[in-house]
Amino acid sequence: MKASSLFIACLCAAASLFGATANADTPGCSNAEVIGPKLFTDVCWTCIFPIRVAGINISGGGGSAPDDSVRRPVCACNDDLGVPRPGITTSMWEPARLVEFQRVAGCSSVLNGTRFPFDRLMQGNHADGEFDTTDGTFMHYHYYAFPLLVMMDLFVNKTCNSDGFYDFDLMYMSEVDPTWNNDELAFFTNPEAAAVANPIALAACPVDAISSTAGKPLNAMFWCAGSWGAIYPLSGNQNGGNGVIRESARLKSRVLAALHRRGMAHKTMGEDAMCGGYISPILPKTQYKFSLFHPVPESSSTHVMGESTFTWGLGRTIPAVGQDPIYLIWRWNDCCNTKGASL
Repeated sequence: MKASSLFIACLCAAASLFGATANADTPGCSNAEVIGPKLFTDVCWTCIFPIRVAGINISGGGGSAPDDSVRRPVCACNDDLGVPRPGITTSMWEPARLVEFQRVAGCSSVLNGTRFPFDRLMQGNHADGEFDTTDGTFMHYHYYAFPLLVMMDLFVNKTCNSDGFYDFDLMYMSEVDPTWNNDELAFFTNPEAAAVANPIALAACPVDAISSTAGKPLNAMFWCAGSWGAIYPLSGNQNGGNGVIRESARLKSRVLAALHRRGMAHKTMGEDAMCGGYISPILPKTQYKFSLFHPVPESSSTHVMGESTFTWGLGRTIPAVGQDPIYLIWRWNDCCNTKGASL
């Protein structure tokens, strides 16, 4: 915790050198106070379960593992010399990333209300930050490495860190991504949108919506985000009128789809991920689940991709105060533990 707080202080100090400001009173840019007591009070710690070792659940709790996770007891991974080393399979849900959505370009509520030097022109077509039924909506996002279990030295052996992130870190800012506020550019980086962003393909999405609300997203329907709507185009532009929770929910599926396509998010579930995460251009929806961290946290539950907001999103905003949501992203980690688990 001390190391993480020191990192945030250094990052905010560095940001100020480049013209960024840290001011919790800046209009439209709040301080979410992520680093602090909220790490204990606003995280659903029981959502880590089930913890599975050698194919056997060793924990209680009411959570469930993805159907396509690894269930065999033993495994093997090559060491640095290419020699196979035997191990035991360990699997669990891990809080791994944070994503925040902001109406004000350059604002980071995660980093104590820091304002990076992006002007209002970077806000795209968001019509003064108002959500209504006539204008489209647009929010920028910031994507953070947030390996909470590693930061707190809980449950995780270093051989089961699938991507090498050991601390809180800013990984991506949409303000510097021209495809996020331009649908045409997004199409050229994701040409498969021509096949799936049409009425015929979208007519199949209600099936995914029903399955997702039952806790079972359909990986085969990679163009659908269940009841949240269509994933494509992979940009921040949406039609208005659906409310900030549903609109930000669909945006987080687009964020993960875009980062998977660019190789910046890895697959950590399944037989091929036992010895480390690997690039998966198609979004593995069942690998992820989410909990709202701010403004009104889901501290006792999580939701899967595409799950209806009626089951988890009611009463999760504070009008005129907390309209810029922050989500904690959980992912299922299948690992071949060759050095003994620290459970």
